[in-house]
Amino acid sequence: MDSEAKFSQKANSSFTMDDFAKALEIHDYQFQKGQVVHGRVFQLDSDGAYVDIGGKSSAFIPRDEASLRAVTNLSEVLPLNESLEFLIIRDQDAEGQVTLSRRQLEIKQIWERLAQMQENSQTIQVRVINLNKGGVTVDVQGLRGFIPRSHLVERDNLEALKGQSLTAGFLEVNRTNNKLILSQRIATQSASFSMLEIGQLVSGKVTGIKPFGVFVDLDGTSALLHIKQVSQKFIDNLEKVFQVSQPIKAVIIDLDQGKGRVALSTRVLENFPGEILENMDEVMASAQARAERARNKLLE
Repeated sequence: MDSEAKFSQKANSSFTMDDFAKALEIHDYQFQKGQVVHGRVFQLDSDGAYVDIGGKSSAFIPRDEASLRAVTNLSEVLPLNESLEFLIIRDQDAEGQVTLSRRQLEIKQIWERLAQMQENSQTIQVRVINLNKGGVTVDVQGLRGFIPRSHLVERDNLEALKGQSLTAGFLEVNRTNNKLILSQRIATQSASFSMLEIGQLVSGKVTGIKPFGVFVDLDGTSALLHIKQVSQKFIDNLEKVFQVSQPIKAVIIDLDQGKGRVALSTRVLENFPGEILENMDEVMASAQARAERARNKLLE
C-alpha cells in the first residue's frame, strides 16, 4: 500500500471516529426505551423532575410518572440525590433527553411478581373495588384484577363484598393482554388442601349423590367418596345409603392438589363387609379408632 493510500485510509478513519464522537454528543445511544437505569434526582419543578442517569444530557420524569399511587408532594417519592431505579419510556429527543417513569417500572415489577406467585401457586390479599353481573373487580397491589362470580365463595350478594378484603389465587396473569383474573375458590381450596393428608379421618357433609359416588364438602373443599369405596359389599343404589346434607366421616385415601381432587373411603372403616350398610351410626361413632387401624394399613 503506497503512502497516499495509507494517508487516505487514516483520514477516512479519523473522520469516521470524529463524526461518531459528535453524534454521541447529541445522542447517548446506550439509553433506549424499555431499559431500566439508575439515576439521581437533582432538580424538582411543578411538572416533574430532572434526573442524572450518567448521560450527556439530563433525563426527565413527568409528575404523573413519578409513582403508581397519587402524588401530592414530589419530594416524598423522588427524594433529591438518592439513587433510584427508573424505566426509560421515551427515546431521546433532539436534545438527547430521555423520558423516565417510576410508575411504569413499579407496574412492570408487580406483573413479574404476580406471575411468579402464580407459578408457585401462592395466594394474595385483594380489595373489592367494584362489581358487575359477571363478578367483582379488585385492587391487586395497585393493578386492577377481576374475580368471576363462579370463583367467589359468596356469589349471591356481591354488594356485600364491596370494600372487602379477600384472599385469592391466580387463574390468569397476562401482562401483554392486561389480563389479571383471580379466584377466591382456588385460595380456599389451597388453604384447605394444606390441612389434608392421606390416612386422615375427616368430617364433612354430603352435597351430591351420583350413580358413581358421593360428593362431600370438607370445609370448602369438595371430595369424592367413590361407590367402590363406600363398603366392602356391593351397592346398587347410593341414594338408599346416603342423603344430601348428611354428616359423614371418612378416611382420605388419595390427594391431588394440582387437579383439586380428594378421594375418600368409608370402606376402610368397616370391621366386616356391609357393616356401613347395616349399621352406619356405629361405624361413624367409633370412626376415630377404626381410622387409626386403617391409617396404619394405608401407610404400611
